[in-house]
Amino acid sequence: MPSLMGKQAVVVGAGIGGLAAARAVADYFERVVVLERDVLPEGAVPRAGVPQDKHVHGLLAGGQHALCDLFPGLEHDLAQAGAVPLRIGLDIRLERPGYDPFPQRDLGWQTYAQSRVQLELSVRQRVRASANIVVRQQCRAQELMARADGAAVTGVRCMTPHGQLETLQADLVIDASGRGMLTLGLLKAMDRALPPETTVGIDIAYATAVFAIPPTAPAEWKGVRCFPHVPKDPFGAALLPMEGGRWIVTVGGRHGHTPPGDANGFLACLQQLRTPTIYQAVKHARRLGEVARFRFPASEWQHYEELATFPRGLLPLGDALCRFNPAYGQGMSVAAQEALALRHLLATRTRASDPLDGLAPAFFAAASALIESPWEMAVIPDLAHPATRGERPADLEQRLKVGQALNTLAAHDPAVHQLLLEVQHLLKPRGVLQEPGLTQRLREVMAEG
Repeated sequence: MPSLMGKQAVVVGAGIGGLAAARAVADYFERVVVLERDVLPEGAVPRAGVPQDKHVHGLLAGGQHALCDLFPGLEHDLAQAGAVPLRIGLDIRLERPGYDPFPQRDLGWQTYAQSRVQLELSVRQRVRASANIVVRQQCRAQELMARADGAAVTGVRCMTPHGQLETLQADLVIDASGRGMLTLGLLKAMDRALPPETTVGIDIAYATAVFAIPPTAPAEWKGVRCFPHVPKDPFGAALLPMEGGRWIVTVGGRHGHTPPGDANGFLACLQQLRTPTIYQAVKHARRLGEVARFRFPASEWQHYEELATFPRGLLPLGDALCRFNPAYGQGMSVAAQEALALRHLLATRTRASDPLDGLAPAFFAAASALIESPWEMAVIPDLAHPATRGERPADLEQRLKVGQALNTLAAHDPAVHQLLLEVQHLLKPRGVLQEPGLTQRLREVMAEG
């Protein structure tokens, strides 16, 4: 049994990151309280505080592994709830410029596809089964409480469902409240330095519809991703299966290309895709519910790892650290990996005289290492669009050429294909793609091109 590090930890936010963090710290505190401003539904239905939960979400293999490590048996829960197993490299038809489709191969491992709301429900049910975790819904965190000298956070002031202010004392507070405004607000109130921020303006707008999978559905794939030719093609799209015999289809555009929110307009938008696969699949399928829309202006990375000092007993996590371009499906998975990294850090500190001393900088360093690879994998292709706002690296063109060469090599070499997908699924760091032998092969491909 791990040694306890305090009486109470408070987690703000009951999304995937907050729930994972609650489980990560539960073995090290007598009690963990999760504060959530929303009403948490008993079923797999959307909630107001997560407006993007009506759209396509991907749980990458690295995120799935992290969640299953934190919640043993979760994979069984997902399967029982109807999540669809996907053989990596085989079951998703990737349509990239120059590859329609990219070669489909069974690379020997699988993930699960399900709705965001079903995944969150499955994780929430696991959290509620933990004896020392309490989830309090309709409790809106108002502000963080700190010592007079600002050296440590002491708790959270929240508004109860009955409109009363309540202060919860805490030895550790985890801010998983979306954009992390509680943490930023505390730093501003104490006149402390704010973390440097890297922002990439992508101006994505997307629309989503759900369809019943028809009996005539193609047998050669379970899902499709259609990548646009940047910047010529206005829209890209993804179709994934989910529980209940349904397809969820999201179509997105950038910098003024906005998918319509009506059913006919949605189908017309699918007709404009670079390839006809998704439109042909759903044009006669039965649509379930209305078309949902969402906008995402910018990817944002708050560099807490660069701060010289930070209040003890406070950790922002998930979107409070980094908000990823949702097109790449990285956010939930990175948040889960951050929570798992936090549990590992706590495990190494059980014998320390003051285990929470220095926890924040150690966690920020670990989180930064987790964020770096997916951030680069998303930002470099994002910056290829001329209208994207953000500082471009001097070698952007070279990086884009390397990416194209890597896809070319992966199309012909199953081993490179597997390595590339292991990196994209956050199972291996991006640095493995810089191995000397592979680098030489990429140079040869670029020379031929």
